[in-house]
Amino acid sequence: MSNLRKLILSTTLLVLPVMAPVTFAAASLDDLLESVRTVRAQEEQSYKERATAFNAAPADQQEKMLQEAQAKRDGLEQLSNTLSDQFSNNELTINVRKKELREKAALLGLAEIFGVSKQVAGDAATILRQSLISTQFPAKAGEQGRDEFLRAYSAAQGTPTPAELERVWFEIQREMTASGAVAKYKSTVVQPGGEAVEAEVIRIGPFTATSDGKFLDYVPSLKALNVYPRQPPEEFLAYVDRLQSADGGYVQAVVDSARGVLLSLYVDRPSWGQRIELGEEIGYIILVIGALGVLAFLVQLVYLVGVRMGVNRQLKNLEKPTADNALGRVLLAFKGDPNLIEQDADIAELRISEAVLREVPKLERFQAFLRLGVAAGPLLGLVGTVLGMILTFQSITESGSSDPKLMADGIGQAMIATVLGLGIAIPLLFANALLTSISKGLSQTLDEQAVGMLAESIEKQRRA
Repeated sequence: MSNLRKLILSTTLLVLPVMAPVTFAAASLDDLLESVRTVRAQEEQSYKERATAFNAAPADQQEKMLQEAQAKRDGLEQLSNTLSDQFSNNELTINVRKKELREKAALLGLAEIFGVSKQVAGDAATILRQSLISTQFPAKAGEQGRDEFLRAYSAAQGTPTPAELERVWFEIQREMTASGAVAKYKSTVVQPGGEAVEAEVIRIGPFTATSDGKFLDYVPSLKALNVYPRQPPEEFLAYVDRLQSADGGYVQAVVDSARGVLLSLYVDRPSWGQRIELGEEIGYIILVIGALGVLAFLVQLVYLVGVRMGVNRQLKNLEKPTADNALGRVLLAFKGDPNLIEQDADIAELRISEAVLREVPKLERFQAFLRLGVAAGPLLGLVGTVLGMILTFQSITESGSSDPKLMADGIGQAMIATVLGLGIAIPLLFANALLTSISKGLSQTLDEQAVGMLAESIEKQRRA
């Protein structure tokens, strides 16, 4: 009976902790020791209560309790064996899965993947720093900017987190998506005077940005757009106006495929005034000669046109010569003197030649100066070229290097002098040819009429 009682009590002790486990949390070793003592005292009290209840029960009830305890013990043993087998199987499965995980990690090369992602982030940071799309997506308060985050990610030594990997992908994908879109948004625009204003910006991909009918340039150091101090020609700005006034559809626009580089070079291109200033004294001398040549050409052209109109008018009425045109004065020199008609033919010819020669200098006026300008222009340009090359070689000697920026002024002076010399020589050459053609035509007309009058006079004398 004593063995049976111990079996029932021990079985009951096994069942009750399973049915009602005691949980506790120890903050220190002393708390843990006190908790163990408390649990031990509770277990002893529970054991005494169960023993008292078992001894007080009748014999038939004790037998029933013994059978129930044995059944529970057998069930718990079976459950324990099942859980033990399941635990062993789980241990084997975990070991297999860990081995597979190590193989997969080695196969994928996570370290190499992280290294590639950092390299890609570093390359993308450089692109995003120079991209004007950054003005459309400014950093939020307390958050790193796009390029700053990518640069910090690429320089980090630890393993990146999933959130960081996701943002790297997001920033690259957003840049790719925005590069193919035309967007209108509010952003800070720095005016030529230095003041920053909030304005509406129209962005064409990462290539061109405009605002208020003007082209904008992106300054990475300021992370803002600024207005070009000098704008392109009006035909370029007309496209900007049409783009800003468009509500949708397709509109022609100016797009800089080099992301602002070509437009900056076009804006920085010197004007004609700056080019002339680069030619210095030689350039001004060439321009003065050219201006005098053009003025002489215009004056003489107007004079010759007037003479030609008067000669044509006189040709229609040769019997009544007038002194307001060259041909009329030649006719009056012959017909106005009755004694000249009766004199010897040689004398009459000389008098007529005199009248013609008196008109020729007026017809050929300024042509010698134009020929001088045609010859002097290229020579003065050559002088400017030589001076420019001297300055170039001097800058190379003083600096000890062949930096193109140091040689630019000298080469620019050399080239602009040559261009200015040829620029005045070629127009003056055509101008002189035109004046020569008109003056020769008028001289030929005067000679023809003079010879005709002389022949007519001699013929009349012979008939008489």
